Amino acid sequence: MKKFFITLLTLFVATSLWAQQSDNENEYNGSDVQEGWTFRLSAGYSIGGTAPLPMPREIRAINSYNPGLNYQLGFSARKDFENSKWGVELGLRIDKKGMSTDADTKSYHMEAWNSDGKVVGAFTGKVETEVSSYYVTLPMLATYDFSSRWGVSGGIFLSYLLEGDFKGCAYDGYIRDQNPTGERTDVTRAYYGFGDDLCDFLWGVQLGCEYSLNRNFDLFANLQWGMNGIFPSKFKSVTFNLYPIYATFGVAYAL
Repeated sequence: MKKFFITLLTLFVATSLWAQQSDNENEYNGSDVQEGWTFRLSAGYSIGGTAPLPMPREIRAINSYNPGLNYQLGFSARKDFENSKWGVELGLRIDKKGMSTDADTKSYHMEAWNSDGKVVGAFTGKVETEVSSYYVTLPMLATYDFSSRWGVSGGIFLSYLLEGDFKGCAYDGYIRDQNPTGERTDVTRAYYGFGDDLCDFLWGVQLGCEYSLNRNFDLFANLQWGMNGIFPSKFKSVTFNLYPIYATFGVAYAL
């Protein structure tokens, strides 16, 4: 959490300095917006999951899903091109992404630890998984305004992992040693944790829309779709890619 709070403090300080500079320039030039630039603070709630695409056949059913408390705090600078509906937007934000699930599995590759030590093989039974990650994210977007109130945006984002966790347990099932035809061992409960193996960098695409309530406040919604898995390709404990896919709903305030 130390990295997260340091980054959040850095974001707050940078936002304050940028906003102060903008206010000074606007006062000097007698304008509310300096040469078409708009600076905004934003906050939102995210819901989604870290999921395989397509769903592997080893996962037979999702019994429960809890999105958890995921939030997005950010600062952005937007420039509207003169005599055009188009513009660009750059930002810096903190993303909390997480979820927990419970699933039925069959012949699911598992590396976990119980009271007897490490177990590796094809697990059939129930699996609980919890994902929780903090990112600092740089979105780079193109914007288009349909009217003075409605607009859309789209582009890419780059994320750096501040800290993260990926853990869970396998229970009420059995595991076959190494492969689906190996020796069978009953599993009451075995635990796994791969937080240290998460990728440091993620990238993806973002699409969004917003509605202007008034001069200062906007409502927004966006979808962030990660294009690379949360684990590196050399990581084999999880045998399929997991992609972070989250939708965020929130409010932005123009400085």
